[in-house]
Formats: sequence, C-alpha cells, structure tokens
Amino acid sequence: MKISRDDNLVELSGPPDFNYGQKVMSLKTVRNDGTFQGKEIGDILVKKGDIGYVTSIGSFLQQFYIYAVEFVEHGYRVGMRGKELASVEEVNKPQDEEVQI
Repeated sequence: MKISRDDNLVELSGPPDFNYGQKVMSLKTVRNDGTFQGKEIGDILVKKGDIGYVTSIGSFLQQFYIYAVEFVEHGYRVGMRGKELASVEEVNKPQDEEVQI
C-alpha cells in the first residue's frame, strides 16, 4: 500500500481548522479501507453531506490533522482530513451576505 503525501503543506504548523464538538459535514463519501472493524473493505461508512461532530483531533505522518468525527445518525466515528470536511455554520451561511465595516 502506498501512502500518498498529496501536498507539501504541513498543516501542523498552524492551528486545526475545526474544534472539539464542532458540527461538520462530509464533503465526500468515505469507504472502509480495512481499518474500520465490523465492516467489509469498500463498504460505505459516510456519505457526502452527512453531518457529524468532531470528537478528537490527532495527526498523521507529522503533516496532517486527522479529525475523529462522530456521525451520530450512523453510530460511526471516522477519521477524516480537514479538506474532507466543512463547518456546518459556514455551509449554511448565505452567499450574498454583506460585510459591515
């Protein structure tokens, strides 16, 4: 198995994108890669648009933040990268909102 270092960015040099307890939405469908017990490899764990809550924040390859997200509807806790998530508050924010100065 090849581990992909898909960019040279070291996320750990800055603060995490999400906080503990923050409500987030999956931006992609996540399938079991063999690390999730009780499901077959390839089974869908999370669908694009599913809502969950950040329960812990770790790191991977000393480069990326990994967010453990509890998807309450499914009862699954899945590790995801920040680029695979969006804050629900940001997603629901109107696009034409004006900034007051």
